[in-house]
Amino acid sequence: MTKAIAFHEYGSADVLRPVDLDLPAPGPGQVRVAVRTVGVNPLDHKVRSGAMAELFPVAFPAVTGYEVAGVVEALGEGVSGFAPGDEVFGAVMGGGYAEHVLVQVELLGRKPASLGWEEAAAIPVAAETAERVLDVLGVRAGETLLVHGAAGGVGTVLLQFARARGITVIGTASEANHDHLRELGAIPVTYGEGLAERVREAAPGGVDRALDAAGQGGVLPLSIELTGSADRVLTIADFVGGQQHGVRFTGGSEGVDHLHQRAYTAALALHEAGTLRLPLHRVLPLAEAAEAQRISEQGHLRGKIVLTV
Repeated sequence: MTKAIAFHEYGSADVLRPVDLDLPAPGPGQVRVAVRTVGVNPLDHKVRSGAMAELFPVAFPAVTGYEVAGVVEALGEGVSGFAPGDEVFGAVMGGGYAEHVLVQVELLGRKPASLGWEEAAAIPVAAETAERVLDVLGVRAGETLLVHGAAGGVGTVLLQFARARGITVIGTASEANHDHLRELGAIPVTYGEGLAERVREAAPGGVDRALDAAGQGGVLPLSIELTGSADRVLTIADFVGGQQHGVRFTGGSEGVDHLHQRAYTAALALHEAGTLRLPLHRVLPLAEAAEAQRISEQGHLRGKIVLTV
């Protein structure tokens, strides 16, 4: 048996409960990982609440959690390149809030000894999303990218990936996070009334592309105005708003092969260079998963919420 945090119905964070599950056996191409840390993402509470039921249907009891770090425990048929005892991190299609989880080998990366467990769990979703967003938007070196919600887990990694590609980033955040964004190489602006004027002042040459990583009302039409076209705007946080304004929503790998491995390689290259920053907003035990999701729902995070197992 293995312990997990699950929900038996859609609802608030109060529906999360500890459960005992059968220890999963890895199938072909899978690795069973004994989980040490789990990254918490907005998708977790959106799935739990039922807001994403059409895009992410679940079978109850459902276990969320889409990125983990831990130790390889067992290998499925056809898996090579890993062995029991290896320290790894990776993306999972749910099931991360548990002591054990199955990971597809192509979504798994090797954790360097110099990378902490909490930081390792902050890489998979943010790195894959950052790599995907930059590809889907087609941002090139020398262009300017506007990022709404730049101080969160995804935004923090995206800024670093963009800087490595020679892209100028303007990031919206509360004033308390402006120094944090400057340290990551971004130009910070305060969100709220008058945002368009502040962005124009920060980017007198104009904005080429825009990403909504916050899901706040009003930023999509504003981004269309600033970039000149809905085709130059992308959202990862407002599916409904995207439909209303003709803005693309991205929530998957968009058919790009080996995107996770490309993203891991980019993140680990920055880590090896000593420049990767993975700030942690809060670190909580798995038993406090409900509280972690409540904090996530409030937004305005600086970095990542991580659960320890």
